[in-house]
Amino acid sequence: MSRNSVLAVRQQNTFSYLSLLAVALLFAAPGFSQDPSPYPNAITDRAIHLKAAMVAPPANTPFTDPDFGSSMVRATDETTDFIHPGGYLMTQGSGQQNEWSADSSKFWVSDNGGAVFVFGFDPSSMKIHSLPSAAPGKGLHLPLRTGATFSSKDPDLIFGTTSRAPYTIAAYRFSTGKSTPVIDTTTCGTQPALNPKAWSDDDVGVSLNGRRFSISEGGKQQGSHNFVVIYDKSLGCRWYNTQTGEVGGAWGPAGSAIGPASPYFIRHAYMSRSGKYVHIMVNGQGLYVWNVATLEVSFCGHKSGLDCFGYGITGYNSYINAAAIVEYMQMVKRPLGNLADISELYFPFDHPHEFDIPLHFSWSNVDVHDSTPVCASSYQYEGDMDITKPFEGEIFCAETDGKASKVWRFAHNRATWIEPYYNTQPLGGVSRDGKFFLFTSGWDQQLGLQSDGRPRTDVWVVRLN
Repeated sequence: MSRNSVLAVRQQNTFSYLSLLAVALLFAAPGFSQDPSPYPNAITDRAIHLKAAMVAPPANTPFTDPDFGSSMVRATDETTDFIHPGGYLMTQGSGQQNEWSADSSKFWVSDNGGAVFVFGFDPSSMKIHSLPSAAPGKGLHLPLRTGATFSSKDPDLIFGTTSRAPYTIAAYRFSTGKSTPVIDTTTCGTQPALNPKAWSDDDVGVSLNGRRFSISEGGKQQGSHNFVVIYDKSLGCRWYNTQTGEVGGAWGPAGSAIGPASPYFIRHAYMSRSGKYVHIMVNGQGLYVWNVATLEVSFCGHKSGLDCFGYGITGYNSYINAAAIVEYMQMVKRPLGNLADISELYFPFDHPHEFDIPLHFSWSNVDVHDSTPVCASSYQYEGDMDITKPFEGEIFCAETDGKASKVWRFAHNRATWIEPYYNTQPLGGVSRDGKFFLFTSGWDQQLGLQSDGRPRTDVWVVRLN
């Protein structure tokens, strides 16, 4: 979709301003706030905070953000990648995967070749170290693809797939250094059978309780997959073919999906943390939601009037996205079981309304009530480095419990979007305890270029307090 088309869609304001005002007045009522505050030391104003000039600090030397006062550390530098020396490093692109272990003692980053490196982390000192099984001073080269996701419960466990067995979800234990299969999805009875020459995406999902897994697969590349496969440790496999509309497996009803009939290919599929829903991204704007225990599939797109615009994130049973119908900070939350039940998270809106600041979300700290803060990183769509608006180029978290519309601000991410290099966006992931945020940045374009001319980026950590 062209930028002019995007702006035209945004101008088709499907929200009633009277409704917005009513909710704004509700949020403004006395006594409404998240109590106690999860981030008592964070700045919560809505003013423009200019960005102080700052030379990129050395790796593994904690420092203080000069604009918001948060503790930070640079996690990687040009020496980190021993497989592709001098290459860029980045965080996972969707914000859906757990890049942090459950106790915040480990995190992973990836390089420009798809290699995954895991580092040890001391939450108290913010110092980074090599794991016992890694070479001194190096990250552990994990034998999983870049969609790896840590267990939400067991800090010794991470799940993912390998290039040699892309249809098999595996579990890797750091204490033993061994991988064991969780499920070979070629045994799940998909109709038709999975093409042995095709592939899976690296979007492995794991429920909060660790009992249910998901993956999208069946195509030769991202955007061409036609299966979502669910594996439950107690019930077995269940699958949905998005090309034929058929649902089957060892449990639940089988038959034709009830809902949108048009066939479509899968770009990514993200299971909710409850394991009850799968949020299915497609090429173009919009998404589908499959209620896994049923045949029900719902669609959420521009023309549906449900405003599923911009980047989004799936929680326990909810979905949050930057709808940007009114302005860039318009964040909305809705139950995955009722996509039309939209709640606004940010009020009141600023004037004039602006649209050129995308938000990337992460909600790995989510609870069973979908009430913990959702965290985000923002950047300027046109690649400008100057700060001219509130929340521009920042790391922040927003209240989701419906009691108020508070935003906690932590740092400037100093990431400059340089099209078409995806790694220059401030992609990020929040830790399971909600206390740290891992993100990608070129630090105001100070990190130079790799040998092929692509801008270098590194990975940084900011403490959220």
